[in-house]
Amino acid sequence: MIIAIDGYEANVKNRVGIGRYAFEILTHLYEIIDGSRDSVLVYLPSPPLSDMPKETSWWSYRIARPSKLWTFIGLPFALSKDFPKADVIFSPTHYIPRFISIQCVCSIMDLSYLFYPEMFRPKDLHQLTKWTAYSVRHAQKILTISDSTKHAIIKAYHVPEDRIVVTYPGFTKPKFLTMSESDIFKKYHVSSPFILSVGTLQPRKNYVRLIEAFAQMQKKDLDTTLVIVGKKGWLYEDILAAPKRFGIEDKVKFLDFVPDEDLPSLYKQALCFVLPSLYEGFGLPVLEAMAYGTPVVVSNVSSLPEIAGKAGMYVDPQDVESIAKGLETAVAEREKKSGKERIAAGLIQVKKFMWEKAAKQTLEVLEEVGKGTV
Repeated sequence: MIIAIDGYEANVKNRVGIGRYAFEILTHLYEIIDGSRDSVLVYLPSPPLSDMPKETSWWSYRIARPSKLWTFIGLPFALSKDFPKADVIFSPTHYIPRFISIQCVCSIMDLSYLFYPEMFRPKDLHQLTKWTAYSVRHAQKILTISDSTKHAIIKAYHVPEDRIVVTYPGFTKPKFLTMSESDIFKKYHVSSPFILSVGTLQPRKNYVRLIEAFAQMQKKDLDTTLVIVGKKGWLYEDILAAPKRFGIEDKVKFLDFVPDEDLPSLYKQALCFVLPSLYEGFGLPVLEAMAYGTPVVVSNVSSLPEIAGKAGMYVDPQDVESIAKGLETAVAEREKKSGKERIAAGLIQVKKFMWEKAAKQTLEVLEEVGKGTV
């Protein structure tokens, strides 16, 4: 069987969100595919980066252009001219290629654009709503990353349940650490004690309310810093202005993108991790924080209770006082029995989520669709 994969999102340098998901699925598929049974063609708009899987007799790359309007022109044209044709095309994004007759499988991360359309730029919102709807209609199978998102897709798009498969993301421990913890803190000008949050700067992450909640904590003479790791996404101006607005500009530190190998030191030394998002399809940083024994404060909505389980300190993301209380409790109870129990629960919870399992489930779906049994 010939499996084609859209590698556009996986082949980027600073991977977050869907880029991280696409890269992990590709690399773990590479590890489990039997080259005597399946061959894989990964389509890219530019040559593969050095950390992408190496080419073999059964795994190869096709460079297709243009990258602009990739799913409309570059990818469909490359798929149509290659022979023999692929039996199935997997797009680890919301968008499947247009104008092709090959069976398709796509992944949908979340439906935040339907629940919070005001938090997206008009161009992005149009693309997400229109192109995702097209993918849902035409894909033979849809992969998603939580039960919460699965049920949201069913409700929003009236998709039969058997067309959707949940493939949970997993925790990935960095293969190597380049610097000691003390060097990491010097590099990013961070000092203890601090509270940590990780996520792209965008309205859905609810950072403005988090910063306001943290400002309330400061009134109680808690000598802490709020460290926010994440590259700029969209509509982030209010987020960057929030520390000054609430009078704590010297207590909030934005680090921008931090490589995976540097994150463990920050997770381990944080008083707690917080992700008060209004909506999450999954929330990989929550998994990472739990894996490093860090208490997690998360919203009580969407997929986050599903991911954090008994380890989570849950807050109402719409209520600043609830977020502040959650932070205060997590910090105060960190060394107490209740706090240690949540940390232990987090270490157990992490074991439920493995990229190897997600890749195996993905391959089963691709082979099923490719054989025409769907």
